[in-house]
Amino acid sequence: MSIRLTPFARTRLFPREPRPNTIRDCSPEQFEQHLNATSPLRVLEGYAPFCKLHVHRNWTTTRCLTVPVTAANRHLLRSGYEARSRQELPVLVRWFEGVEPPVADYLVVILYSAAQLEKEGNPIDREWGVVGCLYTATPDEIPMAPITMMRNALGVEEGGSGVPIDRDAYRRSVAFWDANANWR
Repeated sequence: MSIRLTPFARTRLFPREPRPNTIRDCSPEQFEQHLNATSPLRVLEGYAPFCKLHVHRNWTTTRCLTVPVTAANRHLLRSGYEARSRQELPVLVRWFEGVEPPVADYLVVILYSAAQLEKEGNPIDREWGVVGCLYTATPDEIPMAPITMMRNALGVEEGGSGVPIDRDAYRRSVAFWDANANWR
């Protein structure tokens, strides 16, 4: 299996100005090389046939992606409208400020097939393309955010994949994201 880091994932996982909540201690090239040279611990089925998740033990100091919302930290939650790229419409997001989660035990790499990336107008020269990465304490997938599910259902012209919403998966996502938040 050959893997390429997509431009979309590169800007999110390795921004020009590094942030504490992105991948640490490794360049985009080293990340891609590691994924191609190291077999994953587990391969999980994604939300559609064109999506796979490769679970790797974290080889960096990257911290967990989410933090549980508690009475002690709820006052640190912030929200605002943001777009993931210049082409997408801004959506409401929330995050913590002033918290520092533990180092993640696992990196769960989200892969799309070359055929799907071609359909979305993002061709690659490998079999699979990295579209994201979850930094977790367990070797499991974090539920996709509800807004991402909605964007996917809107189709590729709105930055999604064209996969309809699975109502049960959406409810599980809401339950998770109601009790957890990203951090900055």
